[in-house]
Amino acid sequence: MSALSVRQVRQRYLVLHGLRWLPTGLMVPVMILLMQERGLSLSQIGLVSVAQGLVVLALELPTGGFADALGRRPVLVGAWVLNLASLLLFSVADSFALFFIVWALQGVFRALDSGPLESWYVDATLAADPDAKYEAGLGYAGTVIGVAIGAGALISGGLVALGPVGPVSALTVPVLVAAALQAVALVALIVLLPEVRGGTGRGALRASIVEAPRMVGQAVGLLRRSRVLLALVAVELFWGFGMVTFESLLPVRLSEVVGGAERAATLLGPASSAAWLAQAAGAALTPLLLRWLGAAPSAALLRVVQGVTVVGMGLFAGPVGVLIAYLACYTVHGASNPLHMGLLHRQVDGPYRTSVISLNSMMGQPGFAIGAVGLTALADRSSVTTAMLVGAVVLALAAPLYLPAWRAGSGQADGAAGQGVGEAEPAVEPDGADVHGVDAERDEVEAGQQRTGHPGGQRRAEATSPLGGRDGQPREETDVTAAAVRPAGDQPVPVTDAVPVDDPGVARS
Repeated sequence: MSALSVRQVRQRYLVLHGLRWLPTGLMVPVMILLMQERGLSLSQIGLVSVAQGLVVLALELPTGGFADALGRRPVLVGAWVLNLASLLLFSVADSFALFFIVWALQGVFRALDSGPLESWYVDATLAADPDAKYEAGLGYAGTVIGVAIGAGALISGGLVALGPVGPVSALTVPVLVAAALQAVALVALIVLLPEVRGGTGRGALRASIVEAPRMVGQAVGLLRRSRVLLALVAVELFWGFGMVTFESLLPVRLSEVVGGAERAATLLGPASSAAWLAQAAGAALTPLLLRWLGAAPSAALLRVVQGVTVVGMGLFAGPVGVLIAYLACYTVHGASNPLHMGLLHRQVDGPYRTSVISLNSMMGQPGFAIGAVGLTALADRSSVTTAMLVGAVVLALAAPLYLPAWRAGSGQADGAAGQGVGEAEPAVEPDGADVHGVDAERDEVEAGQQRTGHPGGQRRAEATSPLGGRDGQPREETDVTAAAVRPAGDQPVPVTDAVPVDDPGVARS
Protein backbone atom coordinates (compact mmCIF):
# COMPACT_ATOMS: atom_id res chain seq x y z
CA MET A 1 0.00 0.00 0.00
CA SER A 2 2.69 2.46 1.05
CA ALA A 3 4.70 1.63 -2.08
CA LEU A 4 2.11 3.32 -4.29
CA SER A 5 2.52 6.99 -5.13
CA VAL A 6 -0.38 9.44 -5.15
CA ARG A 7 -0.37 9.37 -8.94
CA GLN A 8 -0.42 5.57 -9.07
CA VAL A 9 -3.30 5.43 -6.60
CA ARG A 10 -5.30 7.88 -8.70
CA GLN A 11 -4.58 5.97 -11.91
CA ARG A 12 -5.70 2.67 -10.40
CA TYR A 13 -8.80 4.28 -8.95
CA LEU A 14 -9.84 5.79 -12.27
CA VAL A 15 -9.14 2.58 -14.22
CA LEU A 16 -11.24 0.53 -11.80
CA HIS A 17 -13.95 3.19 -11.82
CA GLY A 18 -14.18 3.06 -15.60
CA LEU A 19 -14.28 -0.75 -15.64
CA ARG A 20 -17.00 -0.73 -13.02
CA TRP A 21 -19.32 1.52 -15.08
CA LEU A 22 -18.67 0.23 -18.62
CA PRO A 23 -20.99 -2.81 -18.24
CA THR A 24 -23.71 -0.49 -16.93
CA GLY A 25 -23.48 1.57 -20.11
CA LEU A 26 -24.00 -1.55 -22.20
CA MET A 27 -27.15 -2.41 -20.26
CA VAL A 28 -28.84 1.00 -20.33
CA PRO A 29 -30.35 0.80 -23.86
CA VAL A 30 -31.55 -2.81 -23.69
CA MET A 31 -32.58 -3.90 -20.20
CA ILE A 32 -36.25 -2.82 -20.29
CA LEU A 33 -36.70 -3.87 -23.91
CA LEU A 34 -35.11 -7.29 -23.30
CA MET A 35 -37.47 -8.02 -20.41
CA GLN A 36 -40.39 -7.15 -22.71
CA GLU A 37 -38.92 -9.43 -25.39
CA ARG A 38 -38.81 -12.24 -22.82
CA GLY A 39 -42.54 -11.86 -22.14
CA LEU A 40 -42.85 -9.52 -19.17
CA SER A 41 -45.53 -6.87 -19.25
CA LEU A 42 -44.82 -3.34 -18.14
CA SER A 43 -46.63 -4.02 -14.87
CA GLN A 44 -44.44 -7.05 -14.22
CA ILE A 45 -41.30 -5.07 -15.02
CA GLY A 46 -42.38 -2.49 -12.50
CA LEU A 47 -42.94 -5.15 -9.86
CA VAL A 48 -39.58 -6.92 -10.32
CA SER A 49 -37.78 -3.59 -10.14
CA VAL A 50 -39.19 -3.13 -6.64
CA ALA A 51 -36.93 -5.97 -5.47
CA GLN A 52 -33.85 -3.85 -6.09
CA GLY A 53 -35.30 -0.79 -4.41
CA LEU A 54 -36.34 -2.68 -1.29
CA VAL A 55 -32.96 -4.38 -0.92
CA VAL A 56 -31.04 -1.13 -1.34
CA LEU A 57 -33.41 0.64 1.04
CA ALA A 58 -32.71 -2.01 3.69
CA LEU A 59 -28.94 -2.15 3.18
CA GLU A 60 -28.00 1.42 2.18
CA LEU A 61 -27.01 2.54 5.70
CA PRO A 62 -25.84 -0.67 7.44
CA THR A 63 -23.54 -1.94 4.67
CA GLY A 64 -21.20 1.00 5.15
CA GLY A 65 -19.75 -0.71 8.21
CA PHE A 66 -19.10 -3.98 6.40
CA ALA A 67 -16.25 -2.55 4.35
CA ASP A 68 -14.59 -1.18 7.48
CA ALA A 69 -15.07 -4.49 9.32
CA LEU A 70 -14.05 -6.90 6.57
CA GLY A 71 -11.81 -4.73 4.39
CA ARG A 72 -12.68 -2.84 1.20
CA ARG A 73 -11.12 -5.38 -1.15
CA PRO A 74 -13.17 -8.45 -0.08
CA VAL A 75 -16.38 -6.42 0.01
CA LEU A 76 -15.77 -5.08 -3.50
CA VAL A 77 -14.80 -8.51 -4.81
CA GLY A 78 -18.00 -9.95 -3.38
CA ALA A 79 -20.06 -7.11 -4.85
CA TRP A 80 -18.55 -7.47 -8.32
CA VAL A 81 -19.00 -11.25 -8.24
CA LEU A 82 -22.69 -10.66 -7.49
CA ASN A 83 -22.92 -8.23 -10.40
CA LEU A 84 -21.36 -10.81 -12.74
CA ALA A 85 -23.82 -13.46 -11.52
CA SER A 86 -26.77 -11.12 -12.02
CA LEU A 87 -25.68 -10.27 -15.57
CA LEU A 88 -25.30 -13.93 -16.49
CA LEU A 89 -28.71 -14.70 -15.00
CA PHE A 90 -30.21 -11.71 -16.80
CA SER A 91 -28.94 -13.08 -20.13
CA VAL A 92 -31.00 -16.27 -19.74
CA ALA A 93 -33.89 -15.16 -17.50
CA ASP A 94 -37.28 -15.74 -19.08
CA SER A 95 -39.74 -15.56 -16.20
CA PHE A 96 -40.98 -13.14 -13.58
CA ALA A 97 -39.29 -15.11 -10.78
CA LEU A 98 -35.87 -15.13 -12.45
CA PHE A 99 -35.96 -11.42 -13.24
CA PHE A 100 -37.02 -10.76 -9.64
CA ILE A 101 -33.90 -12.60 -8.47
CA VAL A 102 -31.77 -10.59 -10.92
CA TRP A 103 -33.00 -7.31 -9.52
CA ALA A 104 -32.61 -8.50 -5.92
CA LEU A 105 -28.99 -9.47 -6.65
CA GLN A 106 -28.47 -6.05 -8.16
CA GLY A 107 -29.78 -4.46 -4.99
CA VAL A 108 -27.24 -6.35 -2.86
CA PHE A 109 -24.48 -5.52 -5.34
CA ARG A 110 -25.25 -1.82 -5.29
CA ALA A 111 -25.49 -1.66 -1.52
CA LEU A 112 -22.09 -3.37 -1.11
CA ASP A 113 -20.47 -1.46 -3.98
CA SER A 114 -21.55 1.95 -2.73
CA GLY A 115 -18.50 3.54 -1.16
CA PRO A 116 -15.60 1.10 -0.66
CA LEU A 117 -13.73 2.04 -3.85
CA GLU A 118 -13.90 5.76 -3.07
CA SER A 119 -12.89 5.06 0.54
CA TRP A 120 -9.92 3.00 -0.64
CA TYR A 121 -8.84 5.85 -2.89
CA VAL A 122 -8.95 8.39 -0.06
CA ASP A 123 -7.11 6.08 2.36
CA ALA A 124 -4.50 5.09 -0.19
CA THR A 125 -3.87 8.69 -1.22
CA LEU A 126 -3.39 9.84 2.35
CA ALA A 127 -1.15 6.83 3.08
CA ALA A 128 1.08 7.87 0.18
CA ASP A 129 1.06 11.54 1.20
CA PRO A 130 -0.83 12.78 4.29
CA ASP A 131 -0.96 16.27 2.79
CA ALA A 132 -2.24 15.16 -0.63
CA LYS A 133 -5.45 16.61 -2.07
CA TYR A 134 -7.77 13.87 -3.24
CA GLU A 135 -10.76 16.00 -4.32
CA ALA A 136 -9.46 16.33 -7.88
CA GLY A 137 -9.39 12.56 -8.28
CA LEU A 138 -13.02 12.33 -7.19
CA GLY A 139 -13.83 14.98 -9.79
CA TYR A 140 -11.96 13.08 -12.51
CA ALA A 141 -13.98 10.00 -11.54
CA GLY A 142 -17.11 11.83 -12.65
CA THR A 143 -15.63 12.33 -16.09
CA VAL A 144 -14.59 8.67 -16.23
CA ILE A 145 -18.12 7.56 -15.33
CA GLY A 146 -19.59 9.66 -18.12
CA VAL A 147 -17.12 8.38 -20.70
CA ALA A 148 -17.55 4.76 -19.60
CA ILE A 149 -21.35 4.75 -19.63
CA GLY A 150 -21.49 6.80 -22.83
CA ALA A 151 -19.06 4.45 -24.58
CA GLY A 152 -20.93 1.42 -23.28
CA ALA A 153 -24.25 2.76 -24.54
CA LEU A 154 -22.75 3.42 -27.98
CA ILE A 155 -21.29 -0.07 -28.12
CA SER A 156 -24.61 -1.54 -27.03
CA GLY A 157 -26.49 0.30 -29.76
CA GLY A 158 -23.96 -0.86 -32.34
CA LEU A 159 -24.22 -4.48 -31.21
CA VAL A 160 -28.01 -4.39 -31.47
CA ALA A 161 -27.75 -2.84 -34.93
CA LEU A 162 -25.59 -5.75 -36.09
CA GLY A 163 -28.49 -8.07 -35.35
CA PRO A 164 -28.68 -11.50 -33.69
CA VAL A 165 -25.67 -13.80 -33.40
CA GLY A 166 -26.82 -17.33 -34.10
CA PRO A 167 -29.50 -18.25 -31.55
CA VAL A 168 -28.69 -15.18 -29.41
CA SER A 169 -31.12 -12.32 -29.98
CA ALA A 170 -29.85 -8.85 -30.82
CA LEU A 171 -30.99 -7.49 -27.45
CA THR A 172 -29.18 -10.27 -25.57
CA VAL A 173 -25.76 -9.71 -27.16
CA PRO A 174 -24.96 -6.52 -25.18
CA VAL A 175 -25.81 -8.37 -21.93
CA LEU A 176 -23.28 -11.10 -22.68
CA VAL A 177 -20.64 -8.53 -23.61
CA ALA A 178 -21.38 -6.67 -20.37
CA ALA A 179 -20.87 -9.92 -18.42
CA ALA A 180 -17.53 -10.50 -20.15
CA LEU A 181 -16.41 -6.96 -19.33
CA GLN A 182 -17.51 -7.43 -15.71
CA ALA A 183 -15.30 -10.52 -15.51
CA VAL A 184 -12.37 -8.45 -16.80
CA ALA A 185 -13.16 -5.77 -14.23
CA LEU A 186 -13.18 -8.37 -11.45
CA VAL A 187 -9.71 -9.61 -12.40
CA ALA A 188 -8.43 -6.02 -12.59
CA LEU A 189 -9.87 -5.32 -9.13
CA ILE A 190 -8.04 -8.28 -7.60
CA VAL A 191 -4.76 -7.26 -9.26
CA LEU A 192 -4.87 -3.49 -8.82
CA LEU A 193 -6.50 -2.96 -5.40
CA PRO A 194 -4.25 -3.53 -2.36
CA GLU A 195 -6.03 -4.18 0.91
CA VAL A 196 -6.90 -1.31 3.25
CA ARG A 197 -8.64 -2.16 6.50
CA GLY A 198 -10.59 0.05 8.86
CA GLY A 199 -11.88 -2.32 11.55
CA THR A 200 -10.99 -6.00 11.77
CA GLY A 201 -12.67 -9.28 12.47
CA ARG A 202 -16.09 -10.39 13.61
CA GLY A 203 -16.16 -7.94 16.51
CA ALA A 204 -16.01 -4.94 14.20
CA LEU A 205 -18.61 -6.49 11.90
CA ARG A 206 -20.90 -7.21 14.84
CA ALA A 207 -20.43 -3.65 16.14
CA SER A 208 -21.34 -2.16 12.76
CA ILE A 209 -24.53 -4.23 12.65
CA VAL A 210 -25.47 -3.18 16.17
CA GLU A 211 -24.86 0.51 15.43
CA ALA A 212 -26.91 0.53 12.22
CA PRO A 213 -30.37 0.93 13.82
CA ARG A 214 -29.20 3.80 16.03
CA MET A 215 -27.57 5.43 13.02
CA VAL A 216 -30.85 5.29 11.11
CA GLY A 217 -32.78 6.58 14.11
CA GLN A 218 -30.51 9.59 14.55
CA ALA A 219 -30.70 10.43 10.86
CA VAL A 220 -34.49 10.34 11.01
CA GLY A 221 -34.34 12.46 14.14
CA LEU A 222 -32.59 15.18 12.16
CA LEU A 223 -35.66 15.53 9.98
CA ARG A 224 -37.82 16.27 13.01
CA ARG A 225 -35.49 19.09 14.01
CA SER A 226 -35.58 20.99 10.70
CA ARG A 227 -38.59 21.59 8.46
CA VAL A 228 -36.20 22.76 5.72
CA LEU A 229 -34.32 19.46 5.78
CA LEU A 230 -37.56 17.50 5.88
CA ALA A 231 -38.86 19.33 2.81
CA LEU A 232 -35.62 18.80 0.88
CA VAL A 233 -35.54 15.09 1.62
CA ALA A 234 -39.23 14.84 0.65
CA VAL A 235 -38.28 16.16 -2.81
CA GLU A 236 -36.57 12.82 -3.38
CA LEU A 237 -39.87 10.96 -3.07
CA PHE A 238 -41.41 12.96 -5.91
CA TRP A 239 -38.19 12.94 -7.91
CA GLY A 240 -37.79 9.16 -7.59
CA PHE A 241 -41.42 8.61 -8.62
CA GLY A 242 -41.10 10.83 -11.67
CA MET A 243 -37.81 9.31 -12.77
CA VAL A 244 -39.66 6.16 -13.80
CA THR A 245 -40.89 8.12 -16.83
CA PHE A 246 -37.48 8.74 -18.37
CA GLU A 247 -35.62 5.74 -16.95
CA SER A 248 -38.13 2.94 -17.57
CA LEU A 249 -40.94 4.24 -19.80
CA LEU A 250 -38.86 6.19 -22.31
CA PRO A 251 -37.53 3.05 -24.09
CA VAL A 252 -41.08 1.75 -24.40
CA ARG A 253 -42.35 5.11 -25.65
CA LEU A 254 -39.57 5.29 -28.23
CA SER A 255 -40.36 1.73 -29.30
CA GLU A 256 -43.96 2.81 -29.94
CA VAL A 257 -42.85 5.79 -32.00
CA VAL A 258 -40.30 3.98 -34.19
CA GLY A 259 -42.31 0.76 -34.49
CA GLY A 260 -40.00 -1.81 -32.91
CA ALA A 261 -37.88 -2.64 -29.87
CA GLU A 262 -34.65 -3.32 -31.77
CA ARG A 263 -34.89 -0.03 -33.65
CA ALA A 264 -35.53 1.76 -30.37
CA ALA A 265 -32.49 0.09 -28.75
CA THR A 266 -30.33 1.15 -31.68
CA LEU A 267 -31.38 4.77 -31.21
CA LEU A 268 -31.06 4.65 -27.42
CA GLY A 269 -27.35 3.76 -27.63
CA PRO A 270 -26.17 7.09 -29.05
CA ALA A 271 -29.02 8.92 -27.29
CA SER A 272 -27.81 7.69 -23.90
CA SER A 273 -24.28 8.84 -24.73
CA ALA A 274 -25.61 12.25 -25.73
CA ALA A 275 -27.59 12.35 -22.48
CA TRP A 276 -24.34 12.20 -20.53
CA LEU A 277 -23.06 15.23 -22.42
CA ALA A 278 -26.38 16.98 -21.86
CA GLN A 279 -26.17 16.29 -18.13
CA ALA A 280 -22.64 17.72 -18.01
CA ALA A 281 -23.84 20.81 -19.87
CA GLY A 282 -26.68 21.22 -17.40
CA ALA A 283 -24.29 21.00 -14.46
CA ALA A 284 -22.11 23.66 -16.07
CA LEU A 285 -25.11 26.03 -16.00
CA THR A 286 -25.36 25.82 -12.21
CA PRO A 287 -23.16 28.88 -11.43
CA LEU A 288 -25.26 30.95 -13.83
CA LEU A 289 -28.47 29.82 -12.15
CA LEU A 290 -27.05 30.70 -8.75
CA ARG A 291 -26.21 34.23 -9.87
CA TRP A 292 -29.51 34.65 -11.71
CA LEU A 293 -32.09 33.29 -9.25
CA GLY A 294 -30.29 31.62 -6.37
CA ALA A 295 -30.19 27.95 -5.39
CA ALA A 296 -33.70 27.34 -4.00
CA PRO A 297 -35.66 29.31 -6.65
CA SER A 298 -33.64 27.68 -9.43
CA ALA A 299 -34.18 24.20 -8.00
CA ALA A 300 -37.93 24.82 -7.75
CA LEU A 301 -38.10 26.15 -11.32
CA LEU A 302 -36.17 23.16 -12.67
CA ARG A 303 -38.64 20.71 -11.08
CA VAL A 304 -41.37 22.30 -13.19
CA VAL A 305 -39.19 22.47 -16.31
CA GLN A 306 -38.28 18.80 -16.00
CA GLY A 307 -41.96 17.95 -15.79
CA VAL A 308 -42.48 19.87 -19.04
CA THR A 309 -39.74 17.86 -20.78
CA VAL A 310 -41.43 14.63 -19.72
CA VAL A 311 -44.70 15.93 -21.17
CA GLY A 312 -42.81 16.40 -24.44
CA MET A 313 -41.55 12.81 -24.34
CA GLY A 314 -45.11 11.61 -23.86
CA LEU A 315 -46.81 13.77 -26.51
CA PHE A 316 -44.36 14.21 -29.38
CA ALA A 317 -45.32 11.94 -32.27
CA GLY A 318 -41.90 11.41 -33.88
CA PRO A 319 -38.57 10.00 -32.65
CA VAL A 320 -36.77 13.32 -33.17
CA GLY A 321 -39.15 15.18 -30.87
CA VAL A 322 -39.08 12.42 -28.24
CA LEU A 323 -35.28 12.31 -28.19
CA ILE A 324 -34.94 16.11 -28.05
CA ALA A 325 -37.24 16.12 -25.03
CA TYR A 326 -35.20 13.25 -23.56
CA LEU A 327 -31.94 15.21 -23.88
CA ALA A 328 -33.59 18.33 -22.48
CA CYS A 329 -34.81 16.28 -19.51
CA TYR A 330 -31.25 15.19 -18.67
CA THR A 331 -29.90 18.69 -19.16
CA VAL A 332 -32.33 19.83 -16.48
CA HIS A 333 -31.36 16.85 -14.37
CA GLY A 334 -27.70 17.78 -14.56
CA ALA A 335 -28.44 21.29 -13.34
CA SER A 336 -30.84 20.11 -10.62
CA ASN A 337 -28.54 17.66 -8.86
CA PRO A 338 -25.86 20.09 -7.62
CA LEU A 339 -28.48 22.68 -6.67
CA HIS A 340 -30.40 20.16 -4.57
CA MET A 341 -27.29 18.70 -2.94
CA GLY A 342 -25.89 22.14 -2.17
CA LEU A 343 -29.10 23.13 -0.40
CA LEU A 344 -29.05 19.87 1.52
CA HIS A 345 -25.46 20.35 2.67
CA ARG A 346 -26.25 23.82 3.97
CA GLN A 347 -28.75 22.36 6.43
CA VAL A 348 -26.06 20.31 8.20
CA ASP A 349 -23.14 21.87 10.07
CA GLY A 350 -20.58 19.28 11.03
CA PRO A 351 -19.70 15.68 10.24
CA TYR A 352 -23.20 14.20 10.21
CA ARG A 353 -23.46 14.89 6.48
CA THR A 354 -22.94 11.24 5.50
CA SER A 355 -26.07 9.98 7.25
CA VAL A 356 -28.16 12.86 5.93
CA ILE A 357 -27.00 12.27 2.36
CA SER A 358 -27.59 8.53 2.72
CA LEU A 359 -31.07 9.20 4.08
CA ASN A 360 -31.72 11.58 1.19
CA SER A 361 -30.64 8.85 -1.22
CA MET A 362 -32.81 6.27 0.51
CA MET A 363 -35.93 8.40 0.10
CA GLY A 364 -35.66 8.08 -3.66
CA GLN A 365 -36.00 4.29 -3.39
CA PRO A 366 -39.61 4.09 -2.17
CA GLY A 367 -40.53 6.90 -4.55
CA PHE A 368 -39.13 5.01 -7.49
CA ALA A 369 -40.66 1.73 -6.31
CA ILE A 370 -44.12 3.29 -6.06
CA GLY A 371 -43.69 4.89 -9.46
CA ALA A 372 -42.40 1.67 -11.01
CA VAL A 373 -45.47 -0.22 -9.86
CA GLY A 374 -48.06 2.52 -10.35
CA LEU A 375 -46.91 4.06 -13.63
CA THR A 376 -46.19 0.76 -15.38
CA ALA A 377 -49.61 -0.54 -14.33
CA LEU A 378 -51.18 2.64 -15.65
CA ALA A 379 -49.25 2.27 -18.90
CA ASP A 380 -50.59 -1.27 -19.31
CA ARG A 381 -54.18 -0.30 -18.56
CA SER A 382 -54.22 3.02 -20.39
CA SER A 383 -51.14 4.09 -22.37
CA VAL A 384 -47.47 4.96 -21.95
CA THR A 385 -48.31 8.58 -22.75
CA THR A 386 -50.85 8.78 -19.92
CA ALA A 387 -48.35 7.29 -17.46
CA MET A 388 -45.68 9.78 -18.53
CA LEU A 389 -48.06 12.71 -18.09
CA VAL A 390 -48.89 11.59 -14.55
CA GLY A 391 -45.17 11.26 -13.79
CA ALA A 392 -44.57 14.74 -15.18
CA VAL A 393 -47.16 16.22 -12.83
CA VAL A 394 -45.55 14.50 -9.84
CA LEU A 395 -42.12 15.88 -10.80
CA ALA A 396 -43.54 19.40 -10.92
CA LEU A 397 -45.37 18.97 -7.61
CA ALA A 398 -42.00 18.80 -5.83
CA ALA A 399 -41.30 22.47 -6.63
CA PRO A 400 -43.11 23.96 -3.56
CA LEU A 401 -40.96 21.82 -1.27
CA TYR A 402 -38.07 24.19 -1.94
CA LEU A 403 -40.00 27.11 -0.41
CA PRO A 404 -38.75 26.51 3.17
CA ALA A 405 -35.14 26.57 1.98
CA TRP A 406 -35.91 29.68 -0.11
CA ARG A 407 -37.38 31.47 2.92
CA ALA A 408 -34.52 30.38 5.14
CA GLY A 409 -32.02 31.69 2.62
CA SER A 410 -33.86 35.00 2.37
CA GLY A 411 -33.83 35.31 6.16
CA GLN A 412 -30.07 34.77 6.25
CA ALA A 413 -29.55 37.34 3.52
CA ASP A 414 -31.66 39.86 5.46
CA GLY A 415 -29.60 39.15 8.56
CA ALA A 416 -26.42 39.77 6.61
CA ALA A 417 -27.73 43.09 5.33
CA GLY A 418 -28.61 44.08 8.88
CA GLN A 419 -24.99 43.54 9.90
CA GLY A 420 -23.86 45.76 7.04
CA VAL A 421 -21.15 43.36 5.90
CA GLY A 422 -22.76 41.52 3.01
CA GLU A 423 -22.89 38.11 4.66
CA ALA A 424 -24.67 36.52 7.57
CA GLU A 425 -22.97 35.97 10.88
CA PRO A 426 -21.22 32.59 10.60
CA ALA A 427 -22.74 29.67 12.42
CA VAL A 428 -20.69 27.98 15.09
CA GLU A 429 -20.52 24.24 15.66
CA PRO A 430 -20.68 22.80 19.15
CA ASP A 431 -16.89 22.75 19.37
CA GLY A 432 -16.73 26.44 18.44
CA ALA A 433 -15.37 26.00 14.94
CA ASP A 434 -16.64 28.49 12.38
CA VAL A 435 -18.62 27.09 9.51
CA HIS A 436 -20.20 28.36 6.31
CA GLY A 437 -21.71 31.79 5.89
CA VAL A 438 -24.04 32.83 3.10
CA ASP A 439 -21.31 32.66 0.47
CA ALA A 440 -20.94 28.95 1.18
CA GLU A 441 -24.13 28.29 -0.77
CA ARG A 442 -22.32 28.74 -4.03
CA ASP A 443 -19.28 26.81 -2.84
CA GLU A 444 -21.38 23.88 -1.68
CA VAL A 445 -23.39 23.73 -4.90
CA GLU A 446 -20.34 24.00 -7.13
CA ALA A 447 -18.71 21.27 -5.05
CA GLY A 448 -21.81 19.20 -5.68
CA GLN A 449 -21.02 19.34 -9.38
CA GLN A 450 -18.07 17.06 -8.71
CA ARG A 451 -20.58 14.31 -8.06
CA THR A 452 -21.77 12.45 -11.08
CA GLY A 453 -24.49 10.02 -11.87
CA HIS A 454 -26.44 8.15 -14.43
CA PRO A 455 -27.88 10.66 -16.88
CA GLY A 456 -30.41 10.54 -14.12
CA GLY A 457 -27.64 11.41 -11.69
CA GLN A 458 -25.42 8.76 -10.18
CA ARG A 459 -26.90 9.62 -6.96
CA ARG A 460 -30.03 8.48 -8.83
CA ALA A 461 -28.42 6.25 -11.35
CA GLU A 462 -28.00 3.71 -8.68
CA ALA A 463 -31.37 4.53 -7.31
CA THR A 464 -33.07 3.88 -10.63
CA SER A 465 -30.93 2.04 -13.13
CA PRO A 466 -31.61 -1.68 -12.57
CA LEU A 467 -28.06 -2.68 -13.43
CA GLY A 468 -26.33 0.51 -12.47
CA GLY A 469 -24.67 1.26 -9.29
CA ARG A 470 -26.16 5.40 -6.74
CA ASP A 471 -27.20 8.01 -7.27
CA GLY A 472 -23.71 7.45 -9.52
CA GLN A 473 -20.95 8.73 -8.27
CA PRO A 474 -18.75 9.53 -5.39
CA ARG A 475 -20.71 11.44 -2.84
CA GLU A 476 -19.23 14.12 -0.70
CA GLU A 477 -18.69 12.29 2.57
CA THR A 478 -17.76 12.96 6.15
CA ASP A 479 -17.58 10.75 9.23
CA VAL A 480 -20.44 10.31 11.61
CA THR A 481 -18.88 11.59 14.83
CA ALA A 482 -20.99 14.63 15.73
CA ALA A 483 -23.61 16.76 14.09
CA ALA A 484 -25.61 19.93 14.07
CA VAL A 485 -28.67 20.63 11.96
CA ARG A 486 -29.76 24.13 10.99
CA PRO A 487 -33.50 24.71 11.39
CA ALA A 488 -34.80 27.53 9.24
CA GLY A 489 -33.71 30.90 10.57
CA ASP A 490 -32.07 29.51 13.72
CA GLN A 491 -28.57 28.85 14.97
CA PRO A 492 -27.39 25.26 14.61
CA VAL A 493 -28.89 22.81 17.06
CA PRO A 494 -26.41 20.22 18.36
CA VAL A 495 -27.25 16.57 17.89
CA THR A 496 -26.23 14.46 20.83
CA ASP A 497 -25.49 10.76 21.11
CA ALA A 498 -23.52 10.85 17.89
CA VAL A 499 -22.39 7.62 16.32
CA PRO A 500 -18.64 6.92 16.26
CA VAL A 501 -16.97 5.29 13.28
CA ASP A 502 -13.97 3.05 13.05
CA ASP A 503 -12.13 4.98 10.39
CA PRO A 504 -12.23 8.78 10.74
CA GLY A 505 -11.61 10.81 7.61
CA VAL A 506 -12.73 8.14 5.15
CA ALA A 507 -15.36 8.89 2.54
CA ARG A 508 -18.29 6.54 2.58
CA SER A 509 -21.28 6.14 0.29
